[in-house]
Amino acid sequence: MERVTDFLLELRSEEIPARMQDKARADLARLFAEEISKAGLQASEIVTFATPRRLALIARGLPLQTSAVSEELKGPKTSAPPQALEGFLRKTGLTQDQLEDRDGTWFAVIAKPGRQTAEVLTEAVPAIVRAFPWPKSMRWGAASASTESLRWVRPLQGIVALLGDTVVPFEIDGVVSGSATVGHRFHHSGDVTIGNAADYAAKLNACHVIVDQDERRAIIRTGAEKAATAAGLMLVPDEGLVIENSGLTEWPVPMLGRFDPAFLAVPEEVIQLTARVNQKYFICRDTAGKLANAFVCTANITANDGGAAIVAGNEKVLAARLSDAKFFWEQDLKVPLETQAEKLKDIVFHEKLGTVADKVERVAKLARWLVDEGIVAPAQAGASAGIGHPDVKQAPACAGATELANDAERAARLCKADLVTGMVGEFPELQGIMGGYYARAQGEADAVADAVRGHYKPVGQGDEVPTAPVTVAVSLADKLDSLIVFFACQVVPTGSKDPFALRRAALGVLSVLTENGLRMRLQSAFELVSPMIPNKRGTARLIGVRDDANFGKVDVQFLELLDFFADRLKVQQREAGVRHDLIDAVFALGGEDDLVRLLARVKALQAFVITEEGTNLLAGYKRAANILKQADGVAPAEAGASAGVGTQGVELAAAFAGATEFDVALLNALEAAEPKAAAAIEAENFEGAMAALATLRAPIDAFFESVMVNDPDPQKRAFRLGLLARFRDAVHRVADFSKIEG
Repeated sequence: MERVTDFLLELRSEEIPARMQDKARADLARLFAEEISKAGLQASEIVTFATPRRLALIARGLPLQTSAVSEELKGPKTSAPPQALEGFLRKTGLTQDQLEDRDGTWFAVIAKPGRQTAEVLTEAVPAIVRAFPWPKSMRWGAASASTESLRWVRPLQGIVALLGDTVVPFEIDGVVSGSATVGHRFHHSGDVTIGNAADYAAKLNACHVIVDQDERRAIIRTGAEKAATAAGLMLVPDEGLVIENSGLTEWPVPMLGRFDPAFLAVPEEVIQLTARVNQKYFICRDTAGKLANAFVCTANITANDGGAAIVAGNEKVLAARLSDAKFFWEQDLKVPLETQAEKLKDIVFHEKLGTVADKVERVAKLARWLVDEGIVAPAQAGASAGIGHPDVKQAPACAGATELANDAERAARLCKADLVTGMVGEFPELQGIMGGYYARAQGEADAVADAVRGHYKPVGQGDEVPTAPVTVAVSLADKLDSLIVFFACQVVPTGSKDPFALRRAALGVLSVLTENGLRMRLQSAFELVSPMIPNKRGTARLIGVRDDANFGKVDVQFLELLDFFADRLKVQQREAGVRHDLIDAVFALGGEDDLVRLLARVKALQAFVITEEGTNLLAGYKRAANILKQADGVAPAEAGASAGVGTQGVELAAAFAGATEFDVALLNALEAAEPKAAAAIEAENFEGAMAALATLRAPIDAFFESVMVNDPDPQKRAFRLGLLARFRDAVHRVADFSKIEG
């Protein structure tokens, strides 16, 4: 039975940033497995650990020796010049009689004997260390004068390398491998000698170092909860802080501290960010759910005084931070948001798009337009934002519309004002949130303050979607403006690059529209905003849209924006189980930029195509489309018209000498289905339109089974091609079935 053992590697350095530790563990495991596999070695298990001062790996079940392997090299042709053969022999170290002739080509088979695993590791570990992909690394000491010197995240101070009980000897830039490491910086002095991988964690634990990051995280998680509970408080869970604090400590000890209740006058988001971002503290709430004047910090030692001095020091530091925050809060409150907004004229939004003040002006006009056009209407009986029709101007007749329009415009003009405040300068994450606080404190209407606070929402998947009418109007206006102006000036996302978060903005627009059932023509918004762009005036490139009753002449950049929305709609609807090809099928019709109506059509189509009628109709459509595509020199629609397929189709078909009962049956079905489908589509009853199309399934099947479309008689052929063209066009009024897979 093959003997196996464990290998321990510890790379000890000065403090490794907490944010880099998890990736470093994954990289170490990956690189180690790749490096030893080159020699034919494989561990039964690889586990990794990280603390602020060490990165460690244990590879379990390594054989003591690699197996013998043979390597095969292909050489030159046997007819090649002698110089080619001589070069190959030098490369392999063989003689010609040791080569194999295989179909006129020389091959060398080189047997490689097994190697001691320790020898493999002696070469592998230095290669791993030198190739390690730290996000940021450094050189240090006298050797750093050379670019060939070692780079590591922080100065490398020691290496433990043990295969079983034996040191694997190697040196990396003057750091020699051994079996000695160090314990906790304050709780233990002197070296700690490790016997093997099995006693590594236990020996360090005895020296106040918990090497397992998961164990440290559990201690912090439960310890912080316990400290808060003991004080009659509730800890606010924060797994990110758990991970970060575990990356800052080797012997974590959670402790509760307090701050002056007077600081609670500052918005709680400010206190949370000050404690979390600046100090890595957990926050607490009282039993009523209100923010408490308490925090939990994580010490790295067990103090003799029970942590009193540590807590006092942390309280002092947090008090200083909160004093700064309180100062910003009080100073910002002294300046009206309207005055702050004037400073936006000095901030460039984009070199092609003017200042932030220019953006605010566009957003204000767009927000008011959304209300004036009835797209966003006042909430009725506690409902969310009202539903407007994209083609009907309803707002003036709606009670409260004027007040809503005024509030929407007011909120839009104030929504970016907090960008120039001291608090947002200190905490950019609070933009919008602080504006809402300032607006309310300065006497703005609640709806206006709420809209200023919430206009960035939703900022990502799973985020809250606004439903209050004023917030909906400003949120939509802000996102639509960004999308329209950047596309109008051809500053669009490319590949993985999206510096202005336009993908997120498009998803936000889709979420707000669909969540609130808002009906809007994107083209109308584009036409409103585009002329207000400084570098866009007079430069629109208008093109005609084929077969499009709604668009007519449109800016080519609008079509690009519509395609962008189609892609985002696929992303948004993927999780809801909506097929992307059906979205393509509806978008391909053209003239549809009311995204709520479009999505309703897509969902009706999806429900239809999975039925037996839908599957068979799709098959019939594809067959008809292929025949029409392959028809030689015949324009089917024109040929059909000349054959009398259209107005009084049944009578004309009956009068046509060549018409069969199957021609007449299909024509009868088309005469009946077309007006029903058209009326259903006009009424936005897409399920009804699908039901009308479903009646074509039996006659089209019978038609294909019983007649020859490409009849030698040109008149019959044109007549039947016309029938198929009419069938195709009837289906196309619902969706472009050529885009549907299957």
